[in-house]
Amino acid sequence: MRLWEWIKAWWRGRRPEAAHLAIGRQGETAARNYLRKAGLKFLTANFRSRRGEIDLVFRDGDCLVFVEVKTRHASNWTRPAAAVDRRKRRLLTLTALDYLKLLKNPQVLIRFDVVEVVNQADGSMELRHLPNSFSLSPPYRY
Repeated sequence: MRLWEWIKAWWRGRRPEAAHLAIGRQGETAARNYLRKAGLKFLTANFRSRRGEIDLVFRDGDCLVFVEVKTRHASNWTRPAAAVDRRKRRLLTLTALDYLKLLKNPQVLIRFDVVEVVNQADGSMELRHLPNSFSLSPPYRY
């Protein structure tokens, strides 16, 4: 963010958005549009509970799909999905259970997807949808 933009935002009483948050928000928007075009029905974005946050929630037929979006630059050596480690998967599953509790625990199939968004040097985005990336953590698995 340029200095003048930061000063204008500060003057208006708004804190300027950090660059990594803006990149993540753009990645989530691109992932949402991509999955909508793939035929999934969008339900909500950025669902938060005391245990964590789920980026996107979709419905695919009779299945609820909880989506984690990871956005990285093409210059990174690792794939974005590598950031969804064991701890992150556990928090996502617990947050998904909180979401289901709000819906009064319907008898529905659930799945956890990861969408990788890779920002290219030319400004374009490459999206990779990884359906059914992981299952529920062991104590909650049926």
